[in-house]
Amino acid sequence: MLAIYEKKTTSLDLYRPLRNYISMFYSEREAQNLEDDLQTVKQYRSDLERQPDPTPTSRRDLFQKYFKALCLIETRFPISPDNDHINSVTFVWYDAFKQKQKASQQNIHLEKAAALFNLGAVYSQIGLSFDRATVEGRRQAIHAFIAAAGAFAYLRDNAAAKASVGTSTTVDVSVECVGMLERLMLAQAQECVFENTISKGSTPGVSAKISRQVGLYYEEALAALNVAPLKDHFDKGWTAHVQLKAALFYAEACYWYSLELHEKEDIAEEIARLKSGASTLAEAKKSSKGAAAQLLDAISKLEANINRNLDRAVKENDRVYLMRVPSPSFLPPLPAFSMVKTMPMNEVLDASKEKMFASLVPDSSAKALSRYTEMVDNIIRTQAEKLQQGSELTRVRLKEMDLPDSILSLEGNFSLPTDLKEDVEAVQISQGPAGLEAELQQLMDLRRVNQELLVQTEELLQKEATEDSQFRSQFGTRWTRPQSSTLSKNLQDRLNRFAANLKQAVDSDARIEHSVRDHSALMSILDCQPIESALPSLARPIMSLDANEDAIVGALKQSLRQLETLGAQRAGLEDMLKEMKWKDDVLPKLMTSAGSFEDLFRKEIAKYDPICEDIAQNIEGQEQLLLQIQARNEEFSAVFNLQDYEVSIPRLSDDMFFLKVASLSQNERSYSCFSAALDLHIHRAAIAKYREIKENINEGLKFYVSLQDAITNIKQQCSDFVMTRNIQCQEMIEDVQRQMAGLSFQDHRNTGSYSYPAINQPHQTQRSSSHPPSDPQNVLHPHPHPQPQTQYFQPPGQSTIPGYAHPPPPYTTPQQPPPYHMPPAPGAPYPPRQVQQPPTNQEYGQPAYPGWRGSYYNAHGQQPGSLARPTYTIPGPYPPPHQGYYRQ
Repeated sequence: MLAIYEKKTTSLDLYRPLRNYISMFYSEREAQNLEDDLQTVKQYRSDLERQPDPTPTSRRDLFQKYFKALCLIETRFPISPDNDHINSVTFVWYDAFKQKQKASQQNIHLEKAAALFNLGAVYSQIGLSFDRATVEGRRQAIHAFIAAAGAFAYLRDNAAAKASVGTSTTVDVSVECVGMLERLMLAQAQECVFENTISKGSTPGVSAKISRQVGLYYEEALAALNVAPLKDHFDKGWTAHVQLKAALFYAEACYWYSLELHEKEDIAEEIARLKSGASTLAEAKKSSKGAAAQLLDAISKLEANINRNLDRAVKENDRVYLMRVPSPSFLPPLPAFSMVKTMPMNEVLDASKEKMFASLVPDSSAKALSRYTEMVDNIIRTQAEKLQQGSELTRVRLKEMDLPDSILSLEGNFSLPTDLKEDVEAVQISQGPAGLEAELQQLMDLRRVNQELLVQTEELLQKEATEDSQFRSQFGTRWTRPQSSTLSKNLQDRLNRFAANLKQAVDSDARIEHSVRDHSALMSILDCQPIESALPSLARPIMSLDANEDAIVGALKQSLRQLETLGAQRAGLEDMLKEMKWKDDVLPKLMTSAGSFEDLFRKEIAKYDPICEDIAQNIEGQEQLLLQIQARNEEFSAVFNLQDYEVSIPRLSDDMFFLKVASLSQNERSYSCFSAALDLHIHRAAIAKYREIKENINEGLKFYVSLQDAITNIKQQCSDFVMTRNIQCQEMIEDVQRQMAGLSFQDHRNTGSYSYPAINQPHQTQRSSSHPPSDPQNVLHPHPHPQPQTQYFQPPGQSTIPGYAHPPPPYTTPQQPPPYHMPPAPGAPYPPRQVQQPPTNQEYGQPAYPGWRGSYYNAHGQQPGSLARPTYTIPGPYPPPHQGYYRQ
């Protein structure tokens, strides 16, 4: 196989010119900051010239690094003969195949082309260094040869044309030469694959296809060597080698293909293929001067095998088959299959992630780049708006024609939108409308518990007041302690407010229960499983005159598919625009351009014209297709009589809509009465009503649990109050009895009357030993220390409302309750609630959940600027966290 030698160059100092340019056009400080980058470039160039490490792998790494550095230099340092550019740098490179020829240019593209050429050359040398007698050696050789092909292909596509500008150039970096070298490297990689195929013992058919592709690659390289500018440029040994290889692998393909033909007993074509291979080898041997002995030996062995099989096939045909042998010129081409392809080098040679000279951007180039970017953005923005308008137009027009819902309904494939389907499934997971009855029962149970607690608490105070009245009547003026009604007034007022709240809550509960009953028919659609069973379907006509319904539906569906294809194309066109902008790097061109930027802009912007034309054609095609769909949909509507199914939903008020829907049976709620759009409206309305009732029930449950906390709290206060009054009562009875017996009470602090504690003062009198001791301060303030409380009812899964850890103010503290009742606004059955500021001290006697705003609630007038309630929503019956008695 063939390896390529590196191009040679002369010594060159890049350090000083680049540093002087930075110092002049930027600053000396910037030049000092970039000293490391300049030294790195200097070292790369020095190593390239002197080869301190001549191994192919180290040279490969050097050329890759140096090429990336040259890409960065190109974008920041204009190197050309112009006076304003770096004109003291001249690159000199010698031809790799005729070393007396050289190119001398003030053009960095020559330097880049030479670096890429040498990269491909060292890859070819690496491929030749492996031992192809082993499987691993052949695998590594294949990788090296396709990498060499990738380097030459990258040179051909990116730098060869630019490096060949002017009179001073060399053939080795021309487009024709590097293209030939790419095919040569692919041929050698495919040849390694063929060697693997033979060693594995593959079938003759596979071996024939792979060997034929080897010959094709060599034939392509030979064709380039036989025409200008390469015809007289390469040594004759190169041409002879490539020619022999092309002939050898054509004959190999004929030989292996003939073995497959022999198995099929196609003796005539077998003889023709063997004759073609033998004649090709004979012709190649005539021009084998200068070829390697190893290659000639391989040709001789193959020729012997072909002749032996040919003699055998001819004898068999003469004795047995007697077939007519066709001429080789009439045979079809041999099959071929490529197992290798050029390695893409974009990632290997990508310099975008390199940080060298990152701080340098010329001002003129930056401004020009900004202007060009703005022009590109304007194009993309304009075209994106056209695409968006086209998509929106499609959506609106299809919605006006009720497509594709009508076709889906006809086929029974109509389904809920994803968001609506998820909402319905969420309702069903939470037990659906049927679960509301159980929650209503919890609401009533909690209400009953609160009522019983309130009655028990009132009975405590009533019993104590009755006893106090009896003793007052019995002892007359000697009974000097304050009346119970005076001391318990605050407690009684709070109990009265709780009673009023419960009365209001009863009405709210009734409204919720009434709402559940009224809307059970509407919400029943949410219990359907699967959900699609509640959706409408469009029936076919009972009678058909010409039986063309299927043709009409098919034509309409085909038009819709075409419209969908256009929509997908629009998305692809927009992505193409963005990708083109992302790949559109004009900075190197701007930084090295010596002419007008306007000419460069026009040339570069023209790249976007084909996509803009495709967008215009897409929009125009969509408009024509929409007209076609409209005509076909009118025919579809006439056949299936859709005009009888349409309902003008916006003209129905919300109440009329609910009444209409509630009166329909499941069968009546079909497409023959309402369209699919109405059915979706029903689903959404049912979900909205379910969520509203569910929220109101939850607020009621929270209200009753919190009220239960408050009543339990005041019941404990009343119990403490009654206990304290009982202790005082026993002590006063003893005092009165002593007075009536004429006993001396000198052990008392006051004589002739009993002294009682003031309302807000702690009671210091010693209790009788028959009564349990009590902290005097706890008489009026019973909750500074934990007290045992009666267990109250709590519904399953319902947590108590936080905020009751702090005790309420003492019942003896006078406090003016806020205004709880205001008349509702006239004519407004559901007036909006008015936000009230909570009092400074927590008071448990605030009104119940006034959100229903009925005649028994704390209704308030419409606040200015308040928004109207949404459709199908009844105001919540319970106050928000900042309202009501149970929030701090």
